[in-house]
Amino acid sequence: MARLLHKTWQAAGATGLPRRHRKPCNYAAYVPDMLRERRIRLDGDVAAEVAEAEAAVARLDEGASVLVNTEVLARLLLRAESVASSRIEGLEIGGRRLLQAEAARGMGQSVDFTAKEVLGNVDAMAWASEAAPPAISTDHMLEIHRRLFLGNRLEAQAGRLRTDQNWIGGSDYNPCSAVFVPPPPEMVPGLLEDLCDFCNDDSLPTIAQAALAHAQFETIHPFADGNGRTGRVLIHLVLQRRGLARRVLPPVSLVLATWSRDYVDALMTTRYEGPEESQSAHDGLNNWVALFAAACKRAVSDAEDFERRARDLQQGWRRRAGPVRARSALDLLIERLPGAPVITVGAAAQLIGRSFQATNGAVARLAETGILAPVTIGRRNRAFEASEVIQEFTRLERQLASPVGDTRRSAPSRRVPRR
Repeated sequence: MARLLHKTWQAAGATGLPRRHRKPCNYAAYVPDMLRERRIRLDGDVAAEVAEAEAAVARLDEGASVLVNTEVLARLLLRAESVASSRIEGLEIGGRRLLQAEAARGMGQSVDFTAKEVLGNVDAMAWASEAAPPAISTDHMLEIHRRLFLGNRLEAQAGRLRTDQNWIGGSDYNPCSAVFVPPPPEMVPGLLEDLCDFCNDDSLPTIAQAALAHAQFETIHPFADGNGRTGRVLIHLVLQRRGLARRVLPPVSLVLATWSRDYVDALMTTRYEGPEESQSAHDGLNNWVALFAAACKRAVSDAEDFERRARDLQQGWRRRAGPVRARSALDLLIERLPGAPVITVGAAAQLIGRSFQATNGAVARLAETGILAPVTIGRRNRAFEASEVIQEFTRLERQLASPVGDTRRSAPSRRVPRR
């Protein structure tokens, strides 16, 4: 039975705090029901929404192999998803700056703090996508979290479950005025193990399973920091394990970031008190699953729109570049460029599997026609930028930031790059 544990906060060792923050105070930590044995019923309209979302995600995953090189689209959407996940947690960085930072890192150069943290998010999600196990485990989540914080200020906490009480909102000094207090730390391992068992069961529709897994993870809040980012990676682990999104990840976090108020409100409705058979438990679950399914459908729609524009770009490049021999360095570079819009000749050669000389000729050809333009990365390192791809990437970010998917009718609800 979901319940509140009423506790007293003691500010041990906090002698440097003002008196009002050192006083003992009362708070209530929330303990959710286990998911593994829970009986879950979806209302008819919610079940229909879930079915539509699953059909949309499957269509994107299958259609991308025909319309655009799937790996390219998946790479760019992966970056977009990772940027969005980071933005939800307050780490903001524009697409062009991130792409240039990624290129600089590839050359062994240092990058700034924010870029490093967001790139850590990209790396963690990429690793999770490539190494998706047949069964999701606590160890796998710990490794994702560890990779999120490699080489940054929170590395000492990376890959470790929290040992202290955490909370959301309210005071920085105690949980007594918090909006939400997760379970006590001693309950986290058992709840996380139950969550993994739930993620490895196939009895629920995939979208509903991903939605509930994410909500439960955010409720447990098992880490001292980075719970939001890790929880959004978990969404994709579920979609991949069930075979719904094997190659293309719909940028769900971009939509959830846009619908942030509805997102938080819907999560809170899943945190009922009392028996799991209660009406409030049932309504909260269905309310959240419906919102999540709608976010998936919206993410797919905007991703498909971007895919069509990326295909049009590639067709235009082939016309501008003149005769393009099949499987040549030029042909392969045009195919891969949407997923790597800022690139060096050496990195491009490695990406397409051709010699440096052949790749250099292809880059020169694209530069002559204005498809690529030289840019300086760091102090003196030369790279090339496909500005049209970055413009389309910016358009995708702006489109997904609009509550209705059109910035002309509805302004972005969060900070996004300018046109």
